[in-house]
Amino acid sequence: MSHWEPVLTDLVRQRGGALVRYATLLCGDLAEGEDLVQEALTKVFAVMRKPPRGDDGVAVEHAEAYVRRTVLTLYLDGYRRRRRWAAVRHLLPGSDSTAGPERHSPDRLDVDRALALLGPRQRACMVLRYYADLTVPQIADELGVSPGTVKRHLHDAGLHLVAELDGSLEGERR
Repeated sequence: MSHWEPVLTDLVRQRGGALVRYATLLCGDLAEGEDLVQEALTKVFAVMRKPPRGDDGVAVEHAEAYVRRTVLTLYLDGYRRRRRWAAVRHLLPGSDSTAGPERHSPDRLDVDRALALLGPRQRACMVLRYYADLTVPQIADELGVSPGTVKRHLHDAGLHLVAELDGSLEGERR
């Protein structure tokens, strides 16, 4: 792994925050997002066999693409496991989590809550479309589904989010 250490260091320094934000949007929790990125970095750099291409930054871009793809795959593969854990987490002593400063905005809480109600594929489509700014064909390629399936997920998720967020506004007005 010694030939990948400079690439890993540069990737974490330059793009680590963006990778964590991406993972956090997918899974809905900062700590889980950080864990997801850590697991993805471990998986990607444990299997890399070719040395980086050069010192022109291309290696970091390629490594970031691998890590983003791995984050998405780990999120989709681990969805059921995380959901099962969330159902029993409250049973463990000391499982109270304190809200960080990023959780104080009521609007963000509403959006986070609404995103949490989406299924994993719908949520992944919304994050890839509106956070990663990918096109429908690019999302279809990332998820390994047809563009029509992506459009359906985006449409259904959009309707769900609008209904959820409109309901939140109705509750505030009362």
